[in-house]
Amino acid sequence: MTPDLLWLRRAVELSRLCPVSETAFAVGAVVVGADGRELATGYSRETDPLDHAEETALRKLRGVNLRDATIYSSLEPCSRRASHPRTCAELILEAGIPRVVYALREPPVFVEGDGAALLTACGVQVVHLEDLADEVRRINAHVLSGHLG
Repeated sequence: MTPDLLWLRRAVELSRLCPVSETAFAVGAVVVGADGRELATGYSRETDPLDHAEETALRKLRGVNLRDATIYSSLEPCSRRASHPRTCAELILEAGIPRVVYALREPPVFVEGDGAALLTACGVQVVHLEDLADEVRRINAHVLSGHLG
């Protein structure tokens, strides 16, 4: 198993810790340094009912140089949201993280997401590893069940 897949699996496992919400996805995120060490983790609603996983992990790293880091997320980082003024894609760009790996493209359940496109347009290397996408769908079945066409 590649390092990317191992770290992405860690993010998916973190998503299982999310308090269940009928109005939000369960997402896990891991920030990994260039040396392959875990720097921070986060999952949706970990510290606040409106927090996203990437947002939570990045908040733990304020002031840390992330110019060589990778963030792994079970779901594509959001590019639109109603709950907070800053999206996860914006927070990743602001943090200077040059690489994002995610398992499942954000389904258009709540908003039409294009976080990967936004990040790519801003020069971030975005890797979509679909190996764990079915697992992410199962974890989020509570919000996807009525939206799978």
